[in-house]
This record gives sequence, structure tokens and C-alpha cells, in this order.
Amino acid sequence: MPDDPLKRDVQNPILFECAWEVANKVGGIYTVIKTKVPVTMQTYGDRYTLIGPLIYKTAPMEVETQEPNDPALVATLQSMRAQGVKCLYGRWLIEGAPRVLLFDTGSQYHRLDEWKADLWNLAGIPSPPNDHETNETIVFGYLVAWFLGEYVAHKAHTAVVAHFHEWQAGLAIPLARKRHIDITTVFTTHATLLGRYLCAGSVDFYNNLSYFDVDHEAGKRGIYHRYCIERAAAHCADVFTTVSGITAWESEHLLKRKPDGVLPNGLNVVKFQAMHEFQNLHATSKEKINEFVRGHFYGHYDFDLENTIYMFTAGRYEYRNKGVDMFIESLARLNHRLQQSQSKTTVVAFIIMPAATNSYTIEALKGQAVMKQLRDTVTEVQARVGARLFEHAARFHGEGRTDVAPEDLLSAEDQVLLKRRIFALKRHTLPPIVTHNMADDSNDPILNQLRRVRLFNTSGDRVKVIFHPEFLNSNNPILGLDYEEFVRGCHLGVFPSYYEPWGYTPAECTVMGIPSVTTNLSGFGCFMEDSIHNPSDEGIYIIDRRSTSIDDSVNALANSMFDFVKKTRRQRINQRNRVERLSPLLDWKNLGLEYEKARMLALRRAYPDAFIGADEDNGEDVEWGFGEFPVSVQASPRLRISGLATPGDLGTLTEEMQRLETSDYRGHWSRTGEDEEDEYPFPLVMKVRSRASSVMSGASTPGGGAFKSLSEYDLQKADAALSQVNGVSTTSAIA
Repeated sequence: MPDDPLKRDVQNPILFECAWEVANKVGGIYTVIKTKVPVTMQTYGDRYTLIGPLIYKTAPMEVETQEPNDPALVATLQSMRAQGVKCLYGRWLIEGAPRVLLFDTGSQYHRLDEWKADLWNLAGIPSPPNDHETNETIVFGYLVAWFLGEYVAHKAHTAVVAHFHEWQAGLAIPLARKRHIDITTVFTTHATLLGRYLCAGSVDFYNNLSYFDVDHEAGKRGIYHRYCIERAAAHCADVFTTVSGITAWESEHLLKRKPDGVLPNGLNVVKFQAMHEFQNLHATSKEKINEFVRGHFYGHYDFDLENTIYMFTAGRYEYRNKGVDMFIESLARLNHRLQQSQSKTTVVAFIIMPAATNSYTIEALKGQAVMKQLRDTVTEVQARVGARLFEHAARFHGEGRTDVAPEDLLSAEDQVLLKRRIFALKRHTLPPIVTHNMADDSNDPILNQLRRVRLFNTSGDRVKVIFHPEFLNSNNPILGLDYEEFVRGCHLGVFPSYYEPWGYTPAECTVMGIPSVTTNLSGFGCFMEDSIHNPSDEGIYIIDRRSTSIDDSVNALANSMFDFVKKTRRQRINQRNRVERLSPLLDWKNLGLEYEKARMLALRRAYPDAFIGADEDNGEDVEWGFGEFPVSVQASPRLRISGLATPGDLGTLTEEMQRLETSDYRGHWSRTGEDEEDEYPFPLVMKVRSRASSVMSGASTPGGGAFKSLSEYDLQKADAALSQVNGVSTTSAIA
């Protein structure tokens, strides 16, 4: 190894962000990446490229094809295309218009067996023959590693950061490490594979987290090979991150590496110029929900909509993980308490979760039809009555004759027509609890629990339930609202999740100014607990599902909903104002900084000598965007920020990097000033790990071969230089 290794520019690095959901909508990671693009583009511009799979069904509508202008990228793609690789390069047609590179995995399936053998020889990771998703992951991972290896060979003087999301994209990380490809890597897991499978199996997950035999559990569920890929990516990455503290705790036990930091998910927040604007949107959307409710409960519409509270839960149909079981049980207890207190308030609870259905129920369609007929008839009669009233008023009837007799305005024909419409509203069955004909009605968990707790939408029930097993859209003939409109029209979102690595649904409620209920087992709930004092005062109700029994958690949820129902209209308006003011906490303009700090940490680990003598971070506070509020609005929320710029701040890691006395740096952010082992402060434990690896691999596969990289000797030289600056011995500085 030469004494003067190749220098790379770390001030203007190239960033590649790789995920299976780039220009390919599958789940929540698509939303994360898509909404984060604008803030990333502001920092990197054309030095930022997204890498994903080429899905021919969606790519032509998502990507505008262009030719690259980076000579290194041109040479790399030409070399790969010459060996049969098909790919698409262009601009992703979203806000920010980032550069995107999509690889066609099918074009290299003839190498699958060769790459599977190499993966086994390299890392001992097995790969069964009939797992299509794993096959796609292997081909995609080898293509990405091939590309990165070729690219850094051509781009010899600029540092390259590669950020990978989830196990489907993470296979390239151990490949890059074993091939000594001179890049620095960040791996973000949004939820562990084994965690999802264990929670789906109704195990006591969190209380037994430290006792699971992870290899046995993964093998028993047939995902050992996938688990190995995920674990290899976590251990080989220079920086390993998760999206929340609860997922960090999970990852430490299941993936056996303590994450280096937490990168919370954000949203693009659009702030209104005046506080009343989003309140007006709530009133408009609520009226649309009122229209649906009148039709759905026709014949039993005996409650006051002005004294009705709309609650909802939404998401994937994961009955236990999403806390639907707890929500329904709490609704039954809320119904009992409202009946006992003789409350006049009615609660309509919506469950919006897609499930297998055959069609809309006849009753649901009929309800909307008869209500539309009634409205049309009333509109016609109203027009005729208005014309008669105008004609009567316009005529002169002599002195003292100005009274109008009702029979002169409402004709016998009008009365007959109205009676026909009113009689059509009569029915002898109860309003349905589900809007669709379920494919397996008798075995549906939600319907069976509603039957068990006897929530049948009777006249005596103060809590009415509507299960809508379909995602919302404005073309729906029953509930014709987009999801955003529906959320804005509701009063409270309830998401008592048991397994929720982050939780976009309560975050979306917060941004739209709608109070929500979450738990301390969700990433969002942990984030809010760590970010603000007394979240319930700000409209974020956090239920303890970690240290209490199920019955106590259900009672706590029922109490929170009951307390909310008792609020006056003015109190609810005030609380919506308070919730909406929290939206800057979830804005990518703030949370995007955490991604940048993770990348900078990765660069410092990969090229420590490049940062010797660099100016230390100033630790300037970040403007949270709360600003000044009107006098009528209550005091600003108290943020839990003690010496850090933002809740997920990794910046303290870089502030003291020049003054480390050991190879370990433990960042603290604790309310008591002590590092509590059962919590995950921001940042988490950061360790300078060796980037050197064992044997060279991939010599027989494209993208292999010898690439210029850091060796142990390079790291020792850098550590020795750091030791001279810090005044410590060389031996204690070597990791």
C-alpha cells in the first residue's frame, strides 16, 4: 500500500440513495423517499441520484428519460450495458425532479445461480430456489454493487456516500465491504423483518425481546436467508440507523447491533398564513362526512350532528399490530360510560382498513340513494316555494293584508312528494356496521369483535361504528372523499398500535391539525414523548402499552376518548390550533438535517484524516418555525431540547470527534443527565468501526476486482494522527 493513498474530496460528496421503492410504490418507504427529495436536492443538487428497480408497469409514468452528463456515470453505464445490463436513467417526475437510475433485474437473471454461489462463499447466506422476492433482492444487490464498484473506479477524486433503505436494497453493503469498494455506507431499517413476523404471530414481543433465539425464530418462519441479508447489511454499514427509538431497541436485540442514530420520518408541511384557514377546511370536510352519515343511518338518524364526534383509525389490515382490537374494546367501554353518564353526545367511529370484499352492501348504497332523492326533492320544492313567495310578496293586496298562509306556499302536490320521500327513509333493520360485503364475513376479526362487544348501531348506542374495508378516494360512490379530506373532517385519530416502527397516520393528523391517540410502542409516540413535555396538552395522547397490562391500556384509551368527548366545541378548536403548531417538528426541513448528519458521520468514519483540523461544529440552534402566536392562543409547547439542535441530532457526534479519548463515543440526551439503558436518547451509541474486511470476493463476477480502499494500515495512520492531536497513546486510539 503506498504511503500517500488516494485522496477523495469529502466536502462535495456524491450521494446515491438506494431503495426498492424508488419510483415503485409498494408501502410507506415510497412516501419517505418521495417527500424527502426536495430537502435532499437543496443540499446535493445534481450530486444526488436515487437507485431502484426498473418496474416497466410504472416507470414510464414516473421517470422522464435523459442521458447522463457525468463522464464517470456515462462510462459506468456504457460498460454495464455492454455486458447486457438494462437500465433506465432520467428524472423522477416528483417535486425536486431528482436524477434516478433504475436497473432491470430480469436482464441479469442468467447470473442468478453464479451470484447465489458467490453470496454463500462470501457470507454464508443461503438462498432457496423458489423465493422470488429474495431472488430479486440478490440480483438487484449485485447490480448495485457492480455499479458502485465501476463508478468509484472512474470517479477517483470524489467521496461517494451510498444510503440504503431496508433489506431488499441492503445486500449491496456487504458486497461493497468485501470487495473493498471505496464508498461509505449508511443503512436505515424502517422495521426489522423478524419483528414483523413475531408480532404477527401474537407473541409477547417486547417483554421477551432480549430472550428470542433469533436464528431459530427466523428459521422457524422460513425467513432465515432474508434475516441474514438484513443482519449483514446492518453490521457491514459504516453507519446503521433506524426511524425511531423503539425500532432501535428492537434492532439491537434482533440484528445484534446497536443503531448509531435515529432518523425520524418527516412530511412536507404546508403552513397556512392564517390560523383560521385550516379550521375552515375542517368545517368543509366535516360537512361532507355529515352527508355520508345522514345516508348511512337513514331511518335511525335520531342524533344531532352538531353534537357528534368523528373518530377514526386507518392503515394496513393488521388487526393486532395496528391496535384495532384495543380500539374496538375501548369503544365498547366508551359507549357504556356515555350511556351511564346520560351524555347527549354521539361518537361515530370509522375503521378504514382494506380487506377482501365482493361488493358494496345494498343497504349502504340505498342509504346514499334515498338521501340524495330527499335532497333533490327538497331542492325542487324549495325552488317552487321561493317562486310562490316572491310572487305573493310582489303583488299588492291592499292595506293591512301582508300575511302569507302556509297553504298558499306549499301545494298539495309538494306535500305528497315530500311524504313519499320521508316514507322511503323508513326501515326495520339496523344501520350496517360494514359498508361492503366481506369475502369471509364469519371469520373477519374486526366484525367478530364488533359482534362480541355488541356494537350494532342501535338507537341506544352512543357510539356508532362504521367499518369501511377500502382505501378512500373521491370516486367512491358511498364515502366520496380523499383520505386527506376525510382526516381533516374528523375530530380525533386513534392509533393504539402494538407494532409500529414509525406511524405516518398520527403524523399526518398532526400536520393537518387533528388530535390523535398513539402509544409508546410506536415510533411517532416515542418521538413526541422525547420532543415535548405533556404531549396530551398539545393534542397528542400517548397510551402506555409497554409497562401496563392490556386491561389498563384499554381503560387508559377509553378514558382519553371520554375526556375528549367531554370537551366543548371551543376547547376542540383550541386544541386543533395547538396540534397544528407541532407540525414543524415533523417537517423535512428540520428532520432532513438528521439524514445529512448521518452521512457526515459516515464520511468521518471512512476518511478520518480528511477531517483533521476541520472547524468544529458551532452547535447553532435550529429555528423550529413556531414563531409568534396570537394572544388568544395558549402558550407554545415546551420542547425537550437539552443542548441539541433537533430531537434526532447526530451533530454532537461530530462536534467532539477531534477530542475522542477512546474509540467509543457515547452521546447523551437524558432528562436526568444519566444514560439510561432502557431508553434510546438521540443520538444513540456511535462506535468507530473498522472498515477493513477479510478476503476479497467477487473476482468471478462483474463489479469485482481490486478497488482502491482504506486498509487497516490507513486507519492506524489516521488514528495515530488523531492521537497526536488529542494527546493520547496510539494503542488506545485503535479500534
